[in-house]
Amino acid sequence: MAIDPLYSIAGVLVGLLVGLTGVGGGSLMTPLLVLVFGFHPATAVGTDLLYASATKTAGTAVHGWRGTVDWKVVRRLATGSVPAAIATLAWLSWTHGKPGASAQLISLILGVTLILTAIAILFRSRIVAALGPRFATVDAGRIGWATVLLGAVLGTLVSLTSVGAGALGMTALLVLYPKAPVARLVGSDIAHAVPLTFLAGVGHWAMGSVDLNLLLALLLGSVPGIVLGSLIATRVSDKVLVPILATVLAIVGARLLF
Repeated sequence: MAIDPLYSIAGVLVGLLVGLTGVGGGSLMTPLLVLVFGFHPATAVGTDLLYASATKTAGTAVHGWRGTVDWKVVRRLATGSVPAAIATLAWLSWTHGKPGASAQLISLILGVTLILTAIAILFRSRIVAALGPRFATVDAGRIGWATVLLGAVLGTLVSLTSVGAGALGMTALLVLYPKAPVARLVGSDIAHAVPLTFLAGVGHWAMGSVDLNLLLALLLGSVPGIVLGSLIATRVSDKVLVPILATVLAIVGARLLF
């Protein structure tokens, strides 16, 4: 099995940024694989989904050990995301014989999702401050159904683009549960992403949209990258990193659209 060191270097860089900013690797890795390395969008998405599932499993174990996972929120999200992911994968399987159509749609939705992710990263505090108080008075039953609907949206987006469960999902959870501890929402978001990305990744693998050599190369690079980024995160100001990252994601999203 040949490992291309360039892919491992890409894994290090993405892992470093994930460790520094906490932004999901899909927002960075998938467009990198498509635009820089020239992978078919479906292959980039499928490989990144299994990559994300592996890396988020470790994060879930840590949050579970610390008790910072709200399993009720995870169940609500999964109630919406799992059926949506299965339906999306079924549609992708149906269009698998029409690679041009699926590639165009994946690139389009990926571009839009990256721009929305950039907005969520840059204006998260303002969005939560504006919408959070309104949802604080909504009854628990409606919040539960809204969470299921959020899961369905994330299941569709993640299955198509591998992006959305991080910045977008977390921003929505902060709005829906403004009184909940942030650490528990972060842990819940990560825990929900594990089965979702694994299910979607296996679906893409079954369709032949996963490059195992690429997956191994990315994992070899990203693990030390995430560790290094986490170690130096406290020494780098978010006021510098966040605007730069949001701008890069917006530019990449626009590039995929146009």
